[in-house]
Parts: sequence; structure tokens; C-alpha cells
Amino acid sequence: MKQRKRWHIYPTAMDFETRVVRGILRAAHEAIATRGLFRIVLAGGKTPESIYRRLAEADMDWRGWHVYWGDEGCVAPEDPLRNSRVAFHAWLDHVSISQEQVHPIPGELGPEAAAEHYAALLAGLGDFDLVLLGLGEDGHTASLFPGREWGTAPNSPDVLIVRDAPKPPPCRLSLSANRLSRSREVVFLATGVSKYGAVQRWRCGEMLPAAAITPECGVDVCLTQDAFDLA
Repeated sequence: MKQRKRWHIYPTAMDFETRVVRGILRAAHEAIATRGLFRIVLAGGKTPESIYRRLAEADMDWRGWHVYWGDEGCVAPEDPLRNSRVAFHAWLDHVSISQEQVHPIPGELGPEAAAEHYAALLAGLGDFDLVLLGLGEDGHTASLFPGREWGTAPNSPDVLIVRDAPKPPPCRLSLSANRLSRSREVVFLATGVSKYGAVQRWRCGEMLPAAAITPECGVDVCLTQDAFDLA
């Protein structure tokens, strides 16, 4: 399936954060009103940290939220390279969401055991409501890197083991492109001039890992102006 993209460009980081948080809360309200719960997949990296801080300040009933991650390093829970650590410290530790509804990828178990655990957790779960994804300078998203397996086939496993990753930590786990695409909404987040090159390559049709995420609804790409246009 060819990816359909909707570009949303914001002039400042504050505008970007405000609109993204507003979109997350809107998706949550709609999902809970319709289905009684909201399943969100979180992005790692530095870009979403400010988003998570803003969510911590939101006036929200968190009882219907169920939180998952798109990728994780095979490191200890408090390791600085741990994706879940950022979300917990900036947001989840500060709100009244049940820990039974928060599902970090247990990378500390090692790749095989962690992949088996998370695949079992996701089995039969159905579509996510919202997937948040970042964009690396090389076009990677989650831990799907150029030149590696992305898990795009319909029979791809939900969870991929990534070894010798081109950036630390070298051993990682990632939801496959096929599993990430099974969502009612997918939102990419990209800020800063360092992302400009990857954004332009993506816009020009290069088959980057980010382009392998192909939900039926299309994807929304939220960017700051400097990530989209250097003029």
C-alpha cells in the first residue's frame, strides 16, 4: 500500500507542542467515548519529551488510557537510553494512570525473551487508536533502520529484534511496520533543522523506513518550520 501523507507545519516549537497535545487528547476523548478505552503507542527519542511534559499537565481522566511503546533498547529500565524512562519521568509518573495499563517493552529481559513477551501482549489486541512516531536524520522510525528488515509483509511478526543498530543501544526491539500500520491514526513528529534532509527525501518519494508505515487512514506528519523548509 502506498503511504498517504498529510503535512502539518508549525512556525514555532510551542505551536507544534500545543497542536500535537491537542490532537492526542482529542483522539483519546473520541476513542473512550466510542470504545471505552484509548490505546496509544509512544515514540522514543528526544522530540516527544516536551509533548509528554505537557500531557502531564492535562486535565484528563486517565482511567481509559492504555500505553504501549513502538521500540525499546535492551537496557535496564533506568538506563538513559531507555525510551520508556523519558515517558515515565516526564509524564506517566505524575498522573493517576494504573500501572496495569502501562506496558513498556521489557528490554532488560534480553532480545528473545522481551520480543516473546511483547508479542504475546499484543496478540489479539486489534488496532491501536494512535501511534506516535519520530523521524531520525537517516529516515528511521521506531527502530526500523535503512538497510534492515522493516517487517512490512502481512505475515511479519509484531515485534522485531534489531541487532547492531547504527546508533546506541546496539540491541533493540521494534514493532514491525506492519504492526505500527494497524492503527486508526499515525502521527509522525519531527522538529529542528537536523531533520530537514530526511524530510526532503521522504517528500521526494525515497523509500525510507518512515515511508513503510501505511495505515489505511494515511499518516499525519507534524513538523516545525525549520524541519520542513530552510528558507
